[in-house]
Amino acid sequence: MRVLVVEDDVRIANLLTEAFTNRQHEVDMAADGELAWDLVNSLDYDLIVLDLTLPKIDGIKLCQQLRERGATARNAVTPIMMLTARDTIADKIIGLDAGADDYMVKPFDIEELMARIRAVLRRGSPTANSTLAWGDLQLNPNTYEATYQDVPLNLTPKEFALLELLISSGRRVMSRPIIIEKLWLPEETPTEEAVKTHIRTLRQKLKAANAPDDLIETVYGMGYRLKQST
Repeated sequence: MRVLVVEDDVRIANLLTEAFTNRQHEVDMAADGELAWDLVNSLDYDLIVLDLTLPKIDGIKLCQQLRERGATARNAVTPIMMLTARDTIADKIIGLDAGADDYMVKPFDIEELMARIRAVLRRGSPTANSTLAWGDLQLNPNTYEATYQDVPLNLTPKEFALLELLISSGRRVMSRPIIIEKLWLPEETPTEEAVKTHIRTLRQKLKAANAPDDLIETVYGMGYRLKQST
């Protein structure tokens, strides 16, 4: 998934970029509405995260322009998640009426934001097929749904991201330091023991869905990978 983050607060822009990148999404950033307008007219995006107060072209006007002319050449209904410090009901109504699919007030919880984005994506693109598969294991990064032999896996966001990383990596071994680098934000300080704990609970959930005990292989002294798909 390709995401455009339109945000002039460097700290928030970097936080959002890290969060999306850690979930294996491509991210572009724009610090003003004019640059964002240029980007959406030259590239295709699956999601736009849009601040309301922006230099050059404000978020409301930009959102209206996107809806009037189409957010991209091929997709006129790219989902827009609006972020703003303005928290009055009137501001929310203005943002939604301008064409935003959802609206969150700063400061926000990053996991709640990601959950709201998943809901927006489920509404906006029911026919999109972005499922990742490894044998009988299937993951949909847009809806955060995971199954093994059609049995739902109730995964936490971190477990989902870990399983997504392993599938995307194929047979490459993912060491614990690499997993930490890809799945945790820089300000977080997880230990390698935290990775082991997530691997253990992930294996338990897979086993409960009748997956083989060794679907996630431990390559001793190196890290983890998925068992060869047959």
